Amino acid sequence: MKLHASDTQKYQTVTGYDETGVEINAQRYNYSLIVLPEIPPRAWDAPTFESITAEHFVTIGGDNPDVVILGTGAKQRFIHPRLTAALTMRRIGVECMDSQAACRTYNILMGEGRKVTLALIIDHTEGKPA
Repeated sequence: MKLHASDTQKYQTVTGYDETGVEINAQRYNYSLIVLPEIPPRAWDAPTFESITAEHFVTIGGDNPDVVILGTGAKQRFIHPRLTAALTMRRIGVECMDSQAACRTYNILMGEGRKVTLALIIDHTEGKPA
């Protein structure tokens, strides 16, 4: 039987995820990052949900996505609209979901050819006692 490679193999695809990191095309990352289909993943200076600022979203807007999928960690959390205002004014949608759902959603949208950005928070303090 002849197998054909999927078109998504040329893109940055989430191939694994757990509470300490994510795999993109089978390469492990243990820090917050930005993932776009056609650009290698890059570090994102948002180590926790609480550290996110409006400037983080202005930077993401520079990639001109149609939609941003924000992975907020183990739990779904919602970002304040004032932080995403720069994207909203440009008609760029922002969807917040737990990181596992965000990874799945990114893969689906990327596979459909959508111009999607995954902004993924890998919070190493999450779940640890204060």
